Amino acid sequence: MPHGIETYNKAQSPVEKEICEKLQQVIDLQLPEAESKIWHAHPVWFLDGNPVVGYSKLKDCIRLLFWSGQTFEEPHLKDEGKFKAAEIRFTDPHQIDISSLKCWLQKARDIQWDYKNIVKRKGRLDRLK
Repeated sequence: MPHGIETYNKAQSPVEKEICEKLQQVIDLQLPEAESKIWHAHPVWFLDGNPVVGYSKLKDCIRLLFWSGQTFEEPHLKDEGKFKAAEIRFTDPHQIDISSLKCWLQKARDIQWDYKNIVKRKGRLDRLK
């Protein structure tokens, strides 16, 4: 585990730390090829330079976010933001369904929007106008 993620997890309350460690362990096992790092102050995993999954501390929970999650068509994941992200929130480590999490992580590997090039492409399109 990268040092930054370990530090992030340890900075949480005991229950939140347990949630973070459980999420991190399953993500690392299911996406061993992913690059993980602290990105915008939160743990995030990348495949081919694209963010695919990450978690963050919110006021009253830990939010697990899948950047392309809206296209997974999973009822437990809620739409987040104006792009294709979807989330699920946890307040207790026992709420984490490992089987569902593994399924979502497989979909995160298979279904990826090309976020790393969105800004580059937008810039090129703006110059063509």
